[in-house]
Amino acid sequence: MGELKLRRWDVVEHLKTAQDMALYFDACIDEDPGDGSLIRAALSDIARAHGMAQLARETGLAREGLYRALAPDGNPEFATVIKVIKALGLKLRADTAPA
Repeated sequence: MGELKLRRWDVVEHLKTAQDMALYFDACIDEDPGDGSLIRAALSDIARAHGMAQLARETGLAREGLYRALAPDGNPEFATVIKVIKALGLKLRADTAPA
């Protein structure tokens, strides 16, 4: 039997449409543990699917700065998060939580 070759699964390969990105972002907001880590990870994934260089142009932020801000140990300012969300064509909305 031949050698089995595996590749690491990457969500970016599945974020093809704006709707895919929005649904993924919503799910990550819902599942975030409260520290923003899952939201930051989702924005990083969506930014990679969108194209980091294009996102840098659209936000006016440096590409390297975006990578740092959206890294697992990043701590982006809220203004940066909002710029990224808007440039990606997403919306951040509030809703009541179930009791």
